[in-house]
Amino acid sequence: MSDENTGAELRPSGANYFNRDLSWIDFNERVLEEGLRKDLPLLERFRFLSIVSSNFDEFFMVRAAAVKRALRSAAAELPPFADPSGLSPAEQLQGISQKAHAITRRLYACLQNEIFPGLAEGGLELLRPDAWTVPQMDYLESFFMGQLYPLITPLRVEEDKPLPFIASRSINAVFLLAGETAAPEQENAAEYIAVAQIPPAQSRIIWLPEEHEKLKWALLDDLMLVWGGYLFPGFRVKESMLFKVNRDADFSVDERRDEDFIEAMEEVLEGREKSEAVRMVYSPGSGRLRDALAKRFSLAGGDLYEVDGPFNTGDLLELASVAGSEGLQEKAWNIHGVPGFNDDVPVWDRISQGDVMLHLPYQSFDPVIRFFQEAAADPHVIAIKTALYRTGGAGFAGLSPAISPVVRALEQAALNGKQVTALVELKARFDEERNISWANRLEKAGVIVVYGLARLKVHAKITVVSRREHERIKRYVHLSTGNYNDKTAKLYEDICLFTCREDIAYDAGLLFNMLTGYSDIQTMTRLVIAPPGLKDRLLELIDREAKRSSQKYPGKIMVKLNALTDTDMINALYRASQAGVKVLLCVRGICTLIPGLPGLSENIQVISIIDHYLEHSRIYYFANGGAEELYLSSADWMPRNLHRRVELMFPVLDEKIRAELREALNAYFRDNCQARSLRADGAWTRLSPPAGEKPLRAQKDMLSRAARESGNPWPVKKEFIVRRSPPVER
Repeated sequence: MSDENTGAELRPSGANYFNRDLSWIDFNERVLEEGLRKDLPLLERFRFLSIVSSNFDEFFMVRAAAVKRALRSAAAELPPFADPSGLSPAEQLQGISQKAHAITRRLYACLQNEIFPGLAEGGLELLRPDAWTVPQMDYLESFFMGQLYPLITPLRVEEDKPLPFIASRSINAVFLLAGETAAPEQENAAEYIAVAQIPPAQSRIIWLPEEHEKLKWALLDDLMLVWGGYLFPGFRVKESMLFKVNRDADFSVDERRDEDFIEAMEEVLEGREKSEAVRMVYSPGSGRLRDALAKRFSLAGGDLYEVDGPFNTGDLLELASVAGSEGLQEKAWNIHGVPGFNDDVPVWDRISQGDVMLHLPYQSFDPVIRFFQEAAADPHVIAIKTALYRTGGAGFAGLSPAISPVVRALEQAALNGKQVTALVELKARFDEERNISWANRLEKAGVIVVYGLARLKVHAKITVVSRREHERIKRYVHLSTGNYNDKTAKLYEDICLFTCREDIAYDAGLLFNMLTGYSDIQTMTRLVIAPPGLKDRLLELIDREAKRSSQKYPGKIMVKLNALTDTDMINALYRASQAGVKVLLCVRGICTLIPGLPGLSENIQVISIIDHYLEHSRIYYFANGGAEELYLSSADWMPRNLHRRVELMFPVLDEKIRAELREALNAYFRDNCQARSLRADGAWTRLSPPAGEKPLRAQKDMLSRAARESGNPWPVKKEFIVRRSPPVER
């Protein structure tokens, strides 16, 4: 049997593209389906459900907000909004609301009926107020008064004044109050509304005193509703509920303010918290409060989401770290070492022997950290240039465990007298504040910090280390499909490459000169960058494959992406399909290309893999008549990546690495356990092993490859060892 979700409403009849935003929601439905699987451990399922919940917050803050703005533009008779799918803004919003409400209902039904009861049976029991015993109520009331009451600031809501500040995504309690002297049945008694934010620094899990063998916990949210009346002496709580709003975050910095760019970015962050509300999520309990808030936030019925369960469920994932929860989650997957990268061999020696590929997180991120740390400490290293998009860590001074090891290494390198240049992209959405913090830290240490480019977001992942060897400068380059983030490197699938090839190092130098100084677009021999050249080069590669394809020797394209929405790229793939090229697409998330349309895309297959790790690498393969070419990239095939970001595509030139990547790509397209196939009607069908065929799970296959590779140490060729000091004159 195969599971499938329908998607016929993704496009009007006759359109050649699915709608981007409805395709994104379908991606989250695929994630949801992993959370609904009864064969997975409960905390693994809970993790998938939490991802969906978090993704929807960002979706409404960015994408739904943009569609709403388009709807207002259409109403004001501004230039028409043209979606390639043919759907109008109103039709898109209607589809978004229908799909998002349906997914939200399924998500919370699973939480309430399966996840929380299952966790209780496994020894982690959530107790709601109607199940609290008298001793537990005494304990929780004492906790509320001692730990929460001093932190809470109640705010009155007045009809003739603006709403008090309600932060986007914050969880708030709202109360309908009456004077204590007013009788409950008195209809004309004056009523008041007040809100109080749940303290964000306080854990929402409150462990109850141990009883028997079970660990029991209560939700901070419930305490706010049960004892929130203590905040309003002299008043009686008539009704109450919890709510949160998602505010419009789809606006950017004024890039003309070069002289105070950080101040301009901080204004954007402040503006997001005061922007228009796009969605409200609320708990059952009070239709009157729901309607009053909806009116104040200018939200219609389709923007309101009632959920019977905890908001922001990602806050509760600390349950996975509780002792005794091991049986409720999947056994941790091993992270394997990389041959040749050991403590006895400097990274320069290993890279000098040949290109090195890391496949994260099957292989360890440690060599990347060592690359920076050894560069910082090595007296022969004279310069480091890097582009930082997201680095991880909290970004607060004094919390050294949370500071990114890459940032620490760059600081130390500057303090050691090396010339360090860091391009810190402040426009990385929702990481702006953290990146401002890193920029300030690095500047204080003496790092040359560049804040990206006007009107372009620098999304390329690249580092160049210049080292003096044998009276010459040798450059070592690190290129990646993912960020310099040691935390997500354990969760996201990515691929990176170390090389000291002179042609790539030369191109890398040109790239940094373009990013940090004044330079015309330079011709590169190996690297391809967006926006000036990447899209044209990709179109050339696709069209070349179509021209070389014949009935006897059909062409082949294999592409792995996170998203595919650019219509020029899609049209090129359609042309290739019509020319007989076999096109295999592994697209994790959004895909607006329609496969299987007769005469247009019948030679195109689209799959999506949702599994233990988040698929994040971008791999492009072209058969090229037998002289195959394979590239890695930071770029998805979306207009924003190809036109409005600095992206990087780099070739895989080492034969052994190219063969390994080709095998990995083939494994993705042979996956019959976690892969889903996209149909022409928009439905995604989960694949299962045909009769007589062995199951193949691509991510498990990658894990096995990494394990085998770790057992085969790289042979050290003594003649290639880099000298650590100049030769002694005799």
